[in-house]
Amino acid sequence: MRELRALVVDDSSLNRRTLAAILGEIPGVSHVDLASDGADALRVVEANPPDFITLDLEMPRLDGFEFLQLLMDRHPLPVVVVSGFSAKENIFRALELGAIDFLAKPQGTDAPLESLRRQLVEKVRIIQQLSPLAIRKTTLGGFALDADVRGRQSHVREPSVLKRVPSKVIVIGASTGGPKALVTLFRHLHDEVDAALVIAQHMPPRFTRTFAGRLDNTGVVRVSEAKQYERLARGHAYVCPGGRCIEVVPSDRGPAIRVVAPDRGSHYIPSADQLFRSAARVLGDKAIAVVLTGMGDDGAEGVRDISKRGGIVLIEAPETAVVSGMPLAARRSGVRHQSLGIWALGDMLAQLTRPTRG
Repeated sequence: MRELRALVVDDSSLNRRTLAAILGEIPGVSHVDLASDGADALRVVEANPPDFITLDLEMPRLDGFEFLQLLMDRHPLPVVVVSGFSAKENIFRALELGAIDFLAKPQGTDAPLESLRRQLVEKVRIIQQLSPLAIRKTTLGGFALDADVRGRQSHVREPSVLKRVPSKVIVIGASTGGPKALVTLFRHLHDEVDAALVIAQHMPPRFTRTFAGRLDNTGVVRVSEAKQYERLARGHAYVCPGGRCIEVVPSDRGPAIRVVAPDRGSHYIPSADQLFRSAARVLGDKAIAVVLTGMGDDGAEGVRDISKRGGIVLIEAPETAVVSGMPLAARRSGVRHQSLGIWALGDMLAQLTRPTRG
């Protein structure tokens, strides 16, 4: 793996020293620069661009949001937000502006640093595997994967739509880069989408409800954090709660969802494989599996079950995935699939979920 240069941006000198000390001990990090706010960070980037940045959001002078906007316009680089649980809305705003991931600061003055160290080690591994296209600057500025369809107008959502059982169910697995990719997909969906969506996004507990709320603002699909034994409704999407797993189960009035504790030793939480396997059992050829960006191989086993039962398998092209591990693993499973860039994938889902007439 290549050696990386890091830049730590934080207005707290203690936080800067702590993050720099931990990063400096991680194999693969060769140098760490420091900046006390966004203005200082821009000067460092202009003089000697790092390979990645850790960013606090609340800072004097130029705060993290203003810095992100300027950075993505001038010098798109991988940014990992470092923030506390209390700033969940800010984290997702930063992800929408172009940050690739986030980590949670330990809470309290006596909080152990081991959790922070583990998270930083994981982020460094992810950055070493980033797809080059994922951080390519577009003519509009920002990450290449942020080509959205903001020009489209959201339509009024009819409550009656939610009373109808969906003809298809889209089950989605995603990890690093998933929040941004999901926003792109949701902006492609139309106001008569004849499907329900169930999402297994790798994310810590306490963040998924806020994430669902952010997705709910993107367009015509209603999005909420999944509730136990909730029936799937047309035009609605369900985000698995953090720290749990989600399955599709049968009910007397159509498919429903079950939220369960992860199996002991589970590597991925929530598990896309567990979601996909349950969807294959209950839905058969009415299931559409989507594997998005992420490190690892979650979903690669589950797509086999979807394919065997006649369902459709869609995989984000590794070229547009922030991290190509999950898409590549799904490809290697050998199942029949379509591999599409994130924008084309959004168009395909819109096409597959149009209601039939007559």
